Amino acid sequence: MVKLTFVGADGRTYPVDIEAGSSARDAALCNDVPGIDGDCGGVCACATCHVHVDSAWIDRVGRLAEGSMESELLQFAEGATEDSRLACQIALEADLDGLVLHVPAQQY
Repeated sequence: MVKLTFVGADGRTYPVDIEAGSSARDAALCNDVPGIDGDCGGVCACATCHVHVDSAWIDRVGRLAEGSMESELLQFAEGATEDSRLACQIALEADLDGLVLHVPAQQY
């Protein structure tokens, strides 16, 4: 199991556990984390699972790849920053145990 914490825009924390190999999007949806919609089903087509990777984790998770489909979607996301990622594109493996992701105030 991989443990991660989602931090809502209001500061509330949502600690969750999920099996390795799942995505951060799946972790949020399976645990009713508010603010993560994941409308496209996790295929990197909608940006409704936008998160900000905590600065302590961004280098381990990896930054947005320039020119990728993910970066193309996030350029239109409200409040996107250099630490933005789509939760559907964050594969949760044992080395990300303890990951912290911040949920923006809105997804659109």
